[in-house]
Amino acid sequence: MGSYDKPPTESQPDLTILDPLTDRELEVLNLVAEGFSNLEIAKRLGVSRNTIKFHVSSIIGKLVATSRTEAVTVGLRRGLIIS
Repeated sequence: MGSYDKPPTESQPDLTILDPLTDRELEVLNLVAEGFSNLEIAKRLGVSRNTIKFHVSSIIGKLVATSRTEAVTVGLRRGLIIS
C-alpha cells in the first residue's frame, strides 16, 4: 500500500480536490495570493469585478475554505500557488 492509499490523518491532511480549479481560477488564486483586490484583478485580466467575485467564490468553495485568506493557505499547501 503506497502513501497515497493511506487515509489522511491530522498530521497528513487530505489534499484531494474533488472539483479541480480551472486555469482561470488558478490565475485568480495566484493574484489573490499576491495581495490584489478583486477590482485590481479584474482590471489586470480585463474582466468585470463581478466575474472575479464569482471566481473567488468558486475557488473558496472548491478548496473548502471559509475566506480568501484560507483559500490562499490551502492553495499553498496543495502546491497551487506559484511563488
